[in-house]
Amino acid sequence: MTAFDLVPEACDPRLVWADLDQAARDAAYNNNNAVANSAVLIEERNAAAAAARAARAGALDVPYAAGERTRFDLYPGVDKAAPCLVFIHGGYWQRNSREVFAALADGALAEGWSVAMPGYTLAPEATLTQIVDEMRVALDWLSGTGPSYGIAGPIVVSGWSAGAQLAAMALSHPAVVGGLAISGVFDLAPLRDTYLNEKLKMTDAEIETLSPLRLPPVNKPLAIAYGTAELPALVWDSRNLHARRAAAHAPGALVPVADANHFTILDSLRRWDGILLNAAKDLARGQ
Repeated sequence: MTAFDLVPEACDPRLVWADLDQAARDAAYNNNNAVANSAVLIEERNAAAAAARAARAGALDVPYAAGERTRFDLYPGVDKAAPCLVFIHGGYWQRNSREVFAALADGALAEGWSVAMPGYTLAPEATLTQIVDEMRVALDWLSGTGPSYGIAGPIVVSGWSAGAQLAAMALSHPAVVGGLAISGVFDLAPLRDTYLNEKLKMTDAEIETLSPLRLPPVNKPLAIAYGTAELPALVWDSRNLHARRAAAHAPGALVPVADANHFTILDSLRRWDGILLNAAKDLARGQ
C-alpha cells in the first residue's frame, strides 16, 4: 500500500500550488532528487545501454532531418511486418539522448518486434513546439523510409517522462496504432513556475496546445503508466489523463507499476515479461 492509496488527490502539490515557495515547486518535479539512488540507477542504465548498442545489430545514427540530434537508432526485428516500438527518451526536453536508453529495446526485440529510438533537439536550442514537430517528422520518416531498413509493421509510440508527453502528442499521427505514455507530465502549466522553465521558456500558447490534459482526447488506444513510488504530481497527471480519456470513451489502460520509482519503472519495459511491454503488446493488438 502506498500514500496514494491512503490519501488520494490531497497528495497532489498543485492543489496548494499558490502556497508553495520556489523550493517546494521545484521539488515537486525533481525526479533525480526524489530518488535517493538516482545517480547509481542512471549509471547502471547508461552502462547497459552502451553494451547493448555496441553488441546489437542495427542501423545507428540514421538522420531523419537536418540537425545534430535528429537521428534514429533502428533495430529491425526478424519479421519486417512485426510491430515496431518507438521509444522517445525523457529528460524534461533538455537533457539525455536516445543512446543511453538502448537497453530498453531488449524485451521488444526478444518478442520479435522492431525498435526505433529517435533523438530530438534539446531546449533551449529548440522550443517545445519545435521538439513536438520533430517527433512528427521522425514518424513521417519512419513510416515512409522504415521499410528500407526492415521496419514496416504497425507503430506503437512510447515515451518516458518528457517523452511520454511527446508520445501522447504523437498519438494522432496516421502511422501510429497506439501509444504508451510512461511517467509523464501532461499539464505543462506548473512547470513554468519551476527551474525547468529556465531553458524551456514556454509560452501561453504552448501550454494550451501541447498539454495533453488540455486537448481533446485522440480516439486511439493510449496506455498510461506510472510508478506508485513516483512524485505525486506525475502520478496525478497520469491518473487525470486516463480519467479524462475514459470520460470521452477513448481506449487505453491505466497501468500502475507497484513500488516503481521514476527510474526503476523502465525495467518493466526492458523485460520480455514486463508489465509495460505487455501493455505495448496489447496496443499492437488494438486493445
